[in-house]
Amino acid sequence: MEADKIVVRGARQHNLRNIDVSIPRYKLVVMTGVSGSGKSSLAFDTIYAEGERRYMDNLSPFIRSFLDQVEKPHVDYIGGLSPTIAIEQKTVSKNPRSTVGTITEVINYLRLLYSRIGIAHCLNCGTAIHRYSPADIVSRISRLPAGTSIQLYTPDLLHPGQLIPKTYITRIELPANQDQHWKEELFTLVKRALKAGNGSLLLATEQEEKLIFSEQRICPRCGTPFPELASYQFNPNKPGGMCSDCNGMGTRLFVDPQLLIDPTLSILDGAIKWFGSLRKRSHTFWPLGNLDDIAAYYQIDLETPWQELPQHFRDALLYGSEDKIPMQIEHDGSNGHWSFEKEAKLPGLVQQLYRLYHNTTSETSRKRYATFMSQQICQTCQGTCLTAEARAVTLGGKNIHEISNMAIEHVYAWLTELEETLDNEAWGIAAEALHEAQRRLRFMLKVGLNYLTLNRAAPTLSGGEGQRIRLASQLGDGLVGVLYVLDEPSIGLHARDLHTLLETLIDLRDMGNTVLVVEHDELTMRSADWIIDIGPGAGVRGGELVYAGPPAQITEAPRSITGQYLSGKCKVESPRGKQRRSPQRGWLSIKGATLHNLKGVDVSFPLGLLTCITGVSGSGKSSLINGTLYPALMQAIHHTTPEQCGPYRSLEGVEQLNKVINITQDPIGRTPRSNPATYVGIFDTIRQLFAKTEAARAKGYTAEHFSFNVEGGRCEHCKGHGQIFIEMHFLPNVWVTCKDCNGSRYTEDILAIRYKGKNIADVLNMNIGEALAFFNDTPKLARMLQTLCDVGLDYITLGQSATTFSGGEAQRIKLAKELSRMATGKTLYILDEPTTGLHFADTQHLLNVLHRLVDAGNTVLVIEHELDVLKTADWIIDMGPDGGEQGGYLVAEGTPEQIADNPKSITGRYLRAIL
Repeated sequence: MEADKIVVRGARQHNLRNIDVSIPRYKLVVMTGVSGSGKSSLAFDTIYAEGERRYMDNLSPFIRSFLDQVEKPHVDYIGGLSPTIAIEQKTVSKNPRSTVGTITEVINYLRLLYSRIGIAHCLNCGTAIHRYSPADIVSRISRLPAGTSIQLYTPDLLHPGQLIPKTYITRIELPANQDQHWKEELFTLVKRALKAGNGSLLLATEQEEKLIFSEQRICPRCGTPFPELASYQFNPNKPGGMCSDCNGMGTRLFVDPQLLIDPTLSILDGAIKWFGSLRKRSHTFWPLGNLDDIAAYYQIDLETPWQELPQHFRDALLYGSEDKIPMQIEHDGSNGHWSFEKEAKLPGLVQQLYRLYHNTTSETSRKRYATFMSQQICQTCQGTCLTAEARAVTLGGKNIHEISNMAIEHVYAWLTELEETLDNEAWGIAAEALHEAQRRLRFMLKVGLNYLTLNRAAPTLSGGEGQRIRLASQLGDGLVGVLYVLDEPSIGLHARDLHTLLETLIDLRDMGNTVLVVEHDELTMRSADWIIDIGPGAGVRGGELVYAGPPAQITEAPRSITGQYLSGKCKVESPRGKQRRSPQRGWLSIKGATLHNLKGVDVSFPLGLLTCITGVSGSGKSSLINGTLYPALMQAIHHTTPEQCGPYRSLEGVEQLNKVINITQDPIGRTPRSNPATYVGIFDTIRQLFAKTEAARAKGYTAEHFSFNVEGGRCEHCKGHGQIFIEMHFLPNVWVTCKDCNGSRYTEDILAIRYKGKNIADVLNMNIGEALAFFNDTPKLARMLQTLCDVGLDYITLGQSATTFSGGEAQRIKLAKELSRMATGKTLYILDEPTTGLHFADTQHLLNVLHRLVDAGNTVLVIEHELDVLKTADWIIDMGPDGGEQGGYLVAEGTPEQIADNPKSITGRYLRAIL
């Protein structure tokens, strides 16, 4: 074994074909290849998994029984393996309580600073509260003018908010000459007063000014006590620190009148969406009482549109009435018809809905009520998530919530200023925590995360941002001799910020580590010490070692698709060439968007075009599209709100759309049972074809018998999985092939049924290309299969588990499903960084699909940094000019050529070089 190499022999994980490869240690190594070629299988599922397994094997069986066991990768030998650390895209928590501050632990040090040296402020009058020693009190009294007469009392602290003298101690007149003897006598008197008052004294002057000085935290102006706070009481995730009304979330679910009411309709026609049209229903059986009686009392015509009704009537229905309203209550039941009259106040629809939502035991009912509700800022804590006591402590003039809302670069500057203002005592207490917080922030600035805030929720981070946060943590740890495995750390980075990331990776290498990066970015590949290309194709066409060596020589490798793109022989091009569509169908406009760092921007998107939204990291792209436009469109078109919508002034042009679809890289299914055939909807047709064969009809088989998800035709020993799960206790659990069906999932009787000579298991094992040839005489299947081939997925199998697809593959399956639909020309598609995980060749496939969607009359919005995508767009919207507080503006809009010629656009500077 060579000491300077990691040697892999016989790697067969997933689609890898018995790969042998040597990886130089202490180098920056890039592993690349088309999507699905097997690079992640080699880097993460083989090399990293084996490193993790070896570490676990060194633990005792007792400890291993409490941990998730790692299955041994399918590999003959790995030598020279260092301790491994994986920095993946999927490691960021999805818990909304998890934030940038908690992930990096910076917030823990800030909480410690606030609890130890923070200045508390009175909850009653806002006065700063300090602890006073006898020496401090003597110093304060000595600064009063000579001749001032003061009285010392013990205070009555049983009435917070009032300064009431309790017991007279002494009267003191300040002399002109305050010698040491006088100060010693004053010191003795102060100590006596403090002892008599249990650590507190009340000072009164002739001008009737009263102050309390105390060794505890008590307001000097009004005597209100302030509790001692520990660091956990600044934590909104702990009972002692969280706001009791919103449980530390900062928002609460409230009934939203905008979701409940359609203002253009009358009440009888369904203005109140909860009830819909009331024309064919009784007006007497209504939660608020007899609707006709209510309308008569307020002298209202129920035919009047909601928006034209008087405000006092609308408020009465929504929030309840002050007046008692006479109503006739009627009821028909098993005991006959009965009625009575009563006078009662209206409880209000909002309160009724809120009560029903919290009291119902039906999940279906709760989901229905939730469609009329939205997340709104908690009025008790004003969105800070903290108790009033935690909010009342400041440091450097700001409370901890204000600091958490600042961009990381501003937090670092604030800590630097704070360091210069601390006295010797505070410095002695805070120095270590201060330096640790600064160190962690410094590394975050180094990886280009200056625009993030500490309270940014983890689920809102992109995969690339999550990785770079972990990368910053690893830099801070200063480990040496480690193998770091990273999964596309350049995701979400603008071309301007890539150099910063590369410097970080090189720093990690220069510390004495091996850095193995799965990456497609051209600049990262050219900057690497060594490049490994897996391919040449994807799936069954990949899994081979195509090239391993210095980046400069990959262009000479004849089988390397990567080399062809790096050499310039192949290029990512628009299927339309240099021809661009022009805005002719109108515009979709959102105005006054202010979510996060957006500065009230007005942005218009041309309909019927491929539009890219770009800008440096943190410029406001996702806040504009994912946080504001998408939820606003979902609410306007589909009357649902998938998440809280960012504030905006108006939305125009919605009437030109009838559907909005957000196509993500999330898996197409969460269980191994889900596969491409079931997701795109062709498995039902395939099962019907088998059910129509003579052999199936003779045995009475229906389409259900050919499903592996239900009883009837599936193998009951493995429940249609094809494998059996075996629990191995302190060893890794294993899946073994089911001996009853040999992995086919079906019973022998079902497998005996054949269509064109193939059974159902044979069909599920076909790749898309083979299935297209097999079903070419069935138009419904052929059209869908042809679409999957068109998006470059002819290598995947019909029955391949959904959990084995990469993000790019899952996204293209979703796009293929959309392409197969009948085009209405009124659909808006939104994609957020769709080139994540995509090789140059995969990006070309993606562009072909996106342009086909636009050619069908649809509108496509893409949040993207990849210059190869930007240059093929019809229209570009550039946000910026920088990240964080310096971002949130519309910098430029227009065709790629117009953006390239705009001197204000940073994107244009990089776009100019490739156009």
